[in-house]
Amino acid sequence: MACFTVPAGEAVVTTIVKKTIEKKEIKPDNKENGIPFSRKLKWLTNLLWGGSVLLAYEHVWHGEVKPFFPFLTAMENPADKAEMLHEMGTVGVGMAVLVTAVWVGICVAADVIVKRPLPDVKSTN
Repeated sequence: MACFTVPAGEAVVTTIVKKTIEKKEIKPDNKENGIPFSRKLKWLTNLLWGGSVLLAYEHVWHGEVKPFFPFLTAMENPADKAEMLHEMGTVGVGMAVLVTAVWVGICVAADVIVKRPLPDVKSTN
C-alpha cells in the first residue's frame, strides 16, 4: 500500500546529503584517487528514486493510490491504517535496507576495481 514511501524518504535524505557533499568536494586542489563519495551517493539516490517511482506506479496501477486526498486508499479506513503501517515497517524498510546493502557492495567492488594495479603491457614493436 505505501511501502514505496520508505525508500522515497531515504532517497530524499540521500539527495540532500549528496548535494551538501558535492559542494564540499568541489575544490581545485582536490586530486584524490578513486571515485568521489558524492558520485557513489548519486548511485544510491538513483537506485532509491527509480525503485520508488516503479513501486508508486505499480500501486497506482492497482488502485491503491489515488490523485486526491488522502492519496492512499488505506488512509480512508482506520483498520487499514494499521496494515499500511505494518507493511511500511516490514516491506518498505526491508526494501530500503536491501537496496542500501546492494549499494554498499557496489561501492566496495568499485573501489577494488579502481585501486587494482594496471597490467603491464609490453609493446610488440
